[in-house]
Amino acid sequence: MQSERAKVRMIKSEVLSDDWYSLKKYTFDYPRRDGEWQRQSREVYDRGNGTAILLYNLARQTLILTRQFRCPLWVNGHSGLLLEVPAGLLDNEAPEVRIKAEAEEETGYRIEQVQKVFEAFMSPGSVTEKLHFFIAEYDASLRAGSGGGIRDEGEDIEVVEMAWADALNAIENGEITDAKTIMLIQYVALKGIMRGSSCTHSSF
Repeated sequence: MQSERAKVRMIKSEVLSDDWYSLKKYTFDYPRRDGEWQRQSREVYDRGNGTAILLYNLARQTLILTRQFRCPLWVNGHSGLLLEVPAGLLDNEAPEVRIKAEAEEETGYRIEQVQKVFEAFMSPGSVTEKLHFFIAEYDASLRAGSGGGIRDEGEDIEVVEMAWADALNAIENGEITDAKTIMLIQYVALKGIMRGSSCTHSSF
């Protein structure tokens, strides 16, 4: 259950950038636990809320992941090519509706039934975004296209089918470093959804 909303005295907000999404600087007074009010400033990036999904096949013991270029990772010294679950922003749609569309756009699988498993803030120190997490089964009959994302939006997404055991090892050896992907794989493992899933695996 969400705790009581913090009592903050908002002093001012300044728009620093409003190009792709909104970056603002907030100045506010915050009551410390000792009763003193302290003036603070924070930069907040607002890109809206999002959604992510792990597609899994019980019979074949496989997962569907994607690989695409992520500029911020490249800037941070990473290769830039990130292995991750399908995901995207809500764009004013219900999470269940948006994630089905994202799954088909990115992977080519047309998923009808999805299961929501949790919600989480991914970078609460500077980003407003809350992600809605889903899982769903897939099989060959649900393949409606090749996926790959939307070219006009700059997407060039590789669809990767990975064995369940390989995905667990990929977390351990650093091949999978995306937080939302790790969280969903660990959820499936902890719940014992896939054959042989176990929270005793060395990745956890």
